[in-house]
Amino acid sequence: MTAEPTTEPKSRWRMPPLDGYTVDDLFDLPDLPPHTQLIDGSLVLVSPQRYFHFLVIELLMRGLGRTLPSELMLLREMTVVLDDRNAPEPDIMVARADALKDLDQSRFEVADVLLAIEVVSPESESRDRTTKPLKYARAGIPHYWRVERNGSTDQPVIHVYERDQLTKSYVHMGLQRDRIKVAEPYDIDIDLTVTKP
Repeated sequence: MTAEPTTEPKSRWRMPPLDGYTVDDLFDLPDLPPHTQLIDGSLVLVSPQRYFHFLVIELLMRGLGRTLPSELMLLREMTVVLDDRNAPEPDIMVARADALKDLDQSRFEVADVLLAIEVVSPESESRDRTTKPLKYARAGIPHYWRVERNGSTDQPVIHVYERDQLTKSYVHMGLQRDRIKVAEPYDIDIDLTVTKP
């Protein structure tokens, strides 16, 4: 009796290029899962969204939209091109309205982004706390908010950062718990206590 030859299923994924993927690869590779990001030439696949993440994004989108000047626009889960090997997808961005060229647009240039917001999930903690803020600041995004879940109240807390021009890094401007009220990049006032389902 002879054993049947076994054939291993072929992977749908090809091996990464020696120098890593580029922004062009990110948009040209077939069958990538939605919301795939490019960080340091590596493809980053995101985990399924938790309800807290969804709820906070909805809350911030509504709040940011209330006082949004007409020359700016809100973007949700859209790619920002930082350089040829980095194209992350912030949860929310505030960008210049004239950055939108057509309705088929799938990416925005970093020079058009004024604020990037990341809502931290367990699988994204390191990226949202360390990797992305470093890259956003070096690329020139003036403002960054990192939203965390307060474990004792389940309410969002927002770390507000502004970019220091000299060091090209973010400076922590404060921690907002029940309400975020800031004047940059425009006047924003959002009640954060209304996230209970």
